[in-house]
Amino acid sequence: MAIKTLDQILNAVRSKPKKRLVAAYANDPHTIEAIYDAYKMGLIEATLVGDKDIILNVCKDLNIAPEIFHIIDVKEDMEAAIKAVELINQGHGDIIMKGTVSTDKYLKAILNKEYGLVPPKGLLAHIAVAQTPKYHKLLIVTDVAIIPHPDLKQKITMVKYLIDTAHKLGIETPKVALVAATEQVTDAVPSTIDAAIIAKMAERGQIKGAIVDGPMGFDLAIDQDSVKIKKFNSPVAGDADCILFPNIEAGNVFYKTNNKLAGGMAGAIVAGAKVPIVLTSRGDSPQTKMYSIGLAALLA
Repeated sequence: MAIKTLDQILNAVRSKPKKRLVAAYANDPHTIEAIYDAYKMGLIEATLVGDKDIILNVCKDLNIAPEIFHIIDVKEDMEAAIKAVELINQGHGDIIMKGTVSTDKYLKAILNKEYGLVPPKGLLAHIAVAQTPKYHKLLIVTDVAIIPHPDLKQKITMVKYLIDTAHKLGIETPKVALVAATEQVTDAVPSTIDAAIIAKMAERGQIKGAIVDGPMGFDLAIDQDSVKIKKFNSPVAGDADCILFPNIEAGNVFYKTNNKLAGGMAGAIVAGAKVPIVLTSRGDSPQTKMYSIGLAALLA
């Protein structure tokens, strides 16, 4: 049965063996609180790599027994990120999570050609699963945080990540909307041409496991009234499970609008590495971080 809420993701993970999470430079209360909440729910066991003195003080302030975590004392942020990656490569973790290390240092360790977690010619892309009050199911979207202007080859890979994620959520044949500013194919809007190519590839069986269509405006992807008014004929329109945004600006604005203005919530991971990567923003709530951990545990 398809998962339709973020809480159902957590429930699904609770019924499975615990995953092992490694947090890079986990020195801040938000990260430790989210990890603790996920631990209490029975989702994970956790290794915290960071400044042990700071971690112990944060645990004391939050009234958390530090003994539930495996703590590895590393004082510097870049060294902590490298150590977290090393632990994953040694088989000591199923998920890697960012703490207070900066995103560029975190990704530098993950992308390192000698000891990183990304295979040769691999592509990292951010996948968010969004829950919004005005939509009847979850929306799986990409990319809101990693790739500024994806080219056609990258978009094809990103669509496959969307489909894989949807399958893990129990959606047997997900509907993927390739969003652009217009449903008309025109060289004035290059994303419409990419969308048309990808849709045709899916129609011919080059992209499997989903119904893929586009280009279409965001309104056509999620709103049945807009579909009827515009008389837009598509098996995806008005009922999309997945959204491929044309660029990071479109995806990022959707993600933050949903979370901050529309009363929505989300969990997110970065796909394309050996294990799911949790890469939350400093502005994300502990709840968003916990949903991200739950999503990573489901996909691991």
